[in-house]
Amino acid sequence: MSENINPTDDTVTDETTDEQTPETPQEGQDGPQNDAETFPLAYVQKLRTEAAEARVKAKRADDLAASLFTERVRATGRMADPTDLPFNAGLLDDPDALTTAIDTLLASKPHLASRTPRGNVGQGSTGASGDVDLAALLRAGA
Repeated sequence: MSENINPTDDTVTDETTDEQTPETPQEGQDGPQNDAETFPLAYVQKLRTEAAEARVKAKRADDLAASLFTERVRATGRMADPTDLPFNAGLLDDPDALTTAIDTLLASKPHLASRTPRGNVGQGSTGASGDVDLAALLRAGA
């Protein structure tokens, strides 16, 4: 919009052309709309519901994968707390890589190793039980 002020005249003229007039929305309209970008409310709600369900499924899948990883580490019996080994989805399918990751962690942090005795610790049943002949033991002088 431009205004012309004539110094000799006290009138102000408004020179506005149709090209300069900005489009103003008419009553009841929010402005220019493109019908190609407008979707029905029911469709949008359906998409949002599907997206929310997909997020829930993905979260559940991540939780299940982390639980499986923890249980596989626990099954090795080599760590006091299986959650000390950070979750790595790549180790789920490769038992050798899991063993290597546990070895690496225990080499750098041996205090994380399990303290449960394994193997023969010199206590308990030795498996040599059988028929005991006390009379033979007394005759032998034992």
